[in-house]
Amino acid sequence: MERNIEEIRGKKILVVGLAKTGVALSHLLVKHGALVTVSDHKSKAELANHLDNMNDIEVNYELGGHTPKTFLQQDIIILSPGISPNLKLFEYARSHGVKVTGEFEFVTQYIKEPIVAITGTNGKTTVSSLLKAMFDEAGVNAWIGGNYGEPMSTYLLSDQPAKVVIAEVSSFQLEHIENFKAKNIIFTNLAENHLDRYKTMEEYINAKRKIFLNTNQETTSILNADDNAVVELARDPSVQRGRIFYFSRRPILEPQIMNIGGCVVVNNQIKLRTGPEIKTFDLRGLKMRGKHSVENIMSSALAAIENGVPVDAIQRVIDSYKGLQHRLEYVRKVGGVKFYNDSKATNVHAVKRALNAFDENIILVMGGKDTNLNYQPLIDDIKMRVKNLILVGEAKERINRDIGDFSETFLIGTFEEAIHMAYQKSRIDDIVLLSPGCSSFDVFDSYIERGNYFKEIVNKFS
Repeated sequence: MERNIEEIRGKKILVVGLAKTGVALSHLLVKHGALVTVSDHKSKAELANHLDNMNDIEVNYELGGHTPKTFLQQDIIILSPGISPNLKLFEYARSHGVKVTGEFEFVTQYIKEPIVAITGTNGKTTVSSLLKAMFDEAGVNAWIGGNYGEPMSTYLLSDQPAKVVIAEVSSFQLEHIENFKAKNIIFTNLAENHLDRYKTMEEYINAKRKIFLNTNQETTSILNADDNAVVELARDPSVQRGRIFYFSRRPILEPQIMNIGGCVVVNNQIKLRTGPEIKTFDLRGLKMRGKHSVENIMSSALAAIENGVPVDAIQRVIDSYKGLQHRLEYVRKVGGVKFYNDSKATNVHAVKRALNAFDENIILVMGGKDTNLNYQPLIDDIKMRVKNLILVGEAKERINRDIGDFSETFLIGTFEEAIHMAYQKSRIDDIVLLSPGCSSFDVFDSYIERGNYFKEIVNKFS
């Protein structure tokens, strides 16, 4: 059911969490006549940078904590993605009839254009960026945002409708889903993540599962056939998926996938079918490292074909796309040693993918905020590929307990010292790889800040 955003005029709406998303959402709500209050547990001083972006709108503030009275005075409470919906204060508000939802769910109910929703544990941002590049190459006006880039509120603020909306969707954004519906869904993979937010892996999976909540026969779901967890999710009878196209790096699946529709790699070539005709793409010009890069290309190509992008436009992107910063990003070569910045690798699955992208000896730098992950799935990869393991940050003791016995391991005090130690231990033709397996929030504000600092350190080596 299409809805008119003007229905919020005069409504009392509480925005919880004043970061980038909270700022954009507040502007959108005020623009359409809502009576907005912003609540954040951080102080005015801590939020100074965000508050500077709020000077041109009139809102009420509750900073330095939350009060039940403020929450009960609202018609709607909208949470930024970083705010857990399970706090007792939100349960209290719900019990008194106050609607509690998330920014993604709230905003997308007013977006009329078709949405391609991309989720999964890893690869979401690269797939989103690849798909945007394919649309751009074909001259198709596509907007990209969500968990990557601009918040969804920014799209409605722009008043410039695109032909298609590309939305990277995190598990945090999916927690609130009730009415959200995508035209296309891409599910890249599923692995242990965010166990500081979720009590169990099943809770995390249940959040991801919500992306299928409102699909029907007009929905196309693009799923990773090589990921058992994704395949099991697709087999769940409680999940409505619409049409399914699988993608796979296993040539043995070619007959099956070409029969039902999907995408497979055979002899350095992608074969893709969504209708009667089989389309092919050459991978010999691929510039990104790692087998997972081929998975990212397959899933984005399927979505592009589904939205009318010509084959030649997709091929040009495959040949030219170099990847994103902080994702197996080549930094430089110093003294015969190559440095790679994979700061975006914030979980075990991402580190495994990074390690499998190299044949050379690796000096691996890991560590960051401790999010209760199990690092033991990396044991075989550490044994085979990692010459030295350099650990730093809040999680270094946990990582050391899980995998420290399978390589020469050093626990280091500061991030800068860790990078210098990695360089000291390296020899000609080695790889120094920053692939932390942790979020950055013990020391840095974001994986971007962490990756940029890594590059700054490396670029000073002589």
